[in-house]
Amino acid sequence: MDSTIKKAVVIPAYKVISTVTKVVNSIPEFIDFIIVVDDKCPEGSGKKAESLDNPRVTVIYHDKNKGVGAAVKSGYQKAMELGCEVVVKIDGDGQMDPEYMENLIKPLLLDQADYTKGNRFVDFKALRAMPKARLIGNNMLSFLEKIFSGYWDIMDPTNGYTAIHKRVLGKLDLNKIADRFFFESDMLFNLNLYHAVVLDIPIPAKYENEPSSLSIGKTLVKFPPRLLYGCAKRIFLKYFIYDFNMASVYILVGLPLFLWGLIFGIVEWADSIRTGVPRHTGAIMLCVLPLIVSIEILLQAINIDIRNVPRKGDINSKWNN
Repeated sequence: MDSTIKKAVVIPAYKVISTVTKVVNSIPEFIDFIIVVDDKCPEGSGKKAESLDNPRVTVIYHDKNKGVGAAVKSGYQKAMELGCEVVVKIDGDGQMDPEYMENLIKPLLLDQADYTKGNRFVDFKALRAMPKARLIGNNMLSFLEKIFSGYWDIMDPTNGYTAIHKRVLGKLDLNKIADRFFFESDMLFNLNLYHAVVLDIPIPAKYENEPSSLSIGKTLVKFPPRLLYGCAKRIFLKYFIYDFNMASVYILVGLPLFLWGLIFGIVEWADSIRTGVPRHTGAIMLCVLPLIVSIEILLQAINIDIRNVPRKGDINSKWNN
């Protein structure tokens, strides 16, 4: 690990007083700064970290609870002030193994990626250890996250064990990124708009007795609407503002056809039920044919979007400019 490059770890701290000491003490020696962000923790997690008398530790205090995303962003800003090239984010609950930190950092230093994140779904042993509710919730969200972010080749998109390089972090508008549990998803969304390269790193999670502050039920209710809205926003910006290509054409043709077939079919079906008169073949074809054609067209647009996943060496990458 190159010792001339400054590296920081950001630890958002909220109700982790029982684990924050263990987490701080487990941070590898090649990390120059440990930034603990006390997000108005009622337990005093920040004071606990400060009492460790570790010269690498810097504690930031929020005057009110702003959310995990806001805590991470405060840590990012402090890391940039300290001149760090690489910033790792790790939770304070002890569920992320610091032994894998070097695996997250190496691709950034080798310019193989701009942002790396953990992936718990490559280790069957880890999957068996993961609480079933959390596993089901993550799987249900993963597909929607792929559509939302445009990173079709990653899994476990809500994984909070991440690392980012200064070349990317310095260009992002952190004020536009969500403050709370939508933070990781919103980061991917914003990174994709800049064609940043994101890489999955296999990292099994550790599940002991730590309670999770993320409610699976609330996540499944709140995340999908935000993901669908974000997907529409990403497609509009990427294919109609920043660029215009065949995917744009396919969307312009396929979406109206799909809506026509769907709405016309619903109206005809409802009218048939109301009157008891079966629809004639022509009416059925006016519904079915646009649906079939539009689905084929939209699948072509999705295929282009999948092929547009950012990769190193891509001339469109804004980090190469």
